[in-house]
Formats: sequence, C-alpha cells, structure tokens
Amino acid sequence: MSEADTEGHTAGESSDMGDLFDELEELEEMVETEDAREQVRETMRVAMVASAAASPFGRVIRGYDRGDLAEALLGSLLFGIPMAVEGGTQEVGTFLAPRPLYLGGTAVSAVLLVIGIIYVADIQDVRVHEPIFGLIPWRLAGVVGVSFLTAALLLTGWGRIDWAEPSVAVANVVVAFVPMSIGAALGDLLPGS
Repeated sequence: MSEADTEGHTAGESSDMGDLFDELEELEEMVETEDAREQVRETMRVAMVASAAASPFGRVIRGYDRGDLAEALLGSLLFGIPMAVEGGTQEVGTFLAPRPLYLGGTAVSAVLLVIGIIYVADIQDVRVHEPIFGLIPWRLAGVVGVSFLTAALLLTGWGRIDWAEPSVAVANVVVAFVPMSIGAALGDLLPGS
C-alpha cells in the first residue's frame, strides 16, 4: 500500500467506522433468525469497543446509560455554577418572565443548540437507538432533562429564585438552562462514551 493510500485510510477512518455501523444495522434488519440478529449485535458491540480504543473522537456512540447521564450532569454543573452565582441570570429572568414568546424562544433555542451539538456538529458519530415513543432520542431527553432539572435544583437550593413568583422562577431556570444544556451536551459527548 502506498503512503498516499495509508494517509487516505487514516483520514477517512472515522467515516469508515460509521459506514461499518450503517452496514451492520442494515444486516441486523435483514437477518431472519434471532440467533443471527444477536450475532450481528455482538459484532456491533465489538466494533464499538474497537472504535473506543482507537480515539476519543470520531467514535460511534449508541445507546444512553447512567454514565452518559453522569457526564451530562458534570457538564451541566461546570457551565451552571457560574450562572447560579451570577446576578445577570436573575436580571435576564426578570426581563423574560413577562414576555412568554421570548421565554419560549429562549427555551427552544437551547434545545436546538443541544440537537446541533449532539447530532449535527459531528463531534462524535451519535446514533439514535430505540427512541422514546419512537420519536425522542434518549440522549436528547437525558441531556435536556438533566440540565433543566439541575438548573431548577441549583437555583432553588442556593436561594437564587423564589417560587412565590413562579413565572420569574421559571424564567430564571430557563436562563440558566441555556448554558447548562450546552455544557451537558458537551460533557456527554467529549469523553466519547
């Protein structure tokens, strides 16, 4: 094999792994017996382990487990603690509270950013595996859920919001949720699990 062939193979290695998973998923759907399907799934697990050993980036990521949830929580906290102690969070929350369109747009923007980071930015080759109700990916639900819940608990626990005014409290949670969701998405993907 020439040096140019070797360089081309190395540069395209991550796309080759993605192609391998595409082929294996097609094969899993085509085989007729449960034993054959299980053999294809085992081959996919072995390929994932080999992919993980090669590099922290460009791996194929499938499924979502408590390790992923913990990584999302860590990323959420890393981006969220500064938001919890920053007075600007409350100022923006107070501004957004009487403006439901702006508040909703802020929340939707955060979710779209998470989708972009996880599924569009190609940081990792993320596969949707058995989505909730056949529609919502577990990874998206986990990242969004853990970051929103962490924002609410952190701001409440540190006395940064008062639930006597629920619209202002929710607005503050949404403001903190934006960077926390970005941190959760990056925290989940960057370790490459």
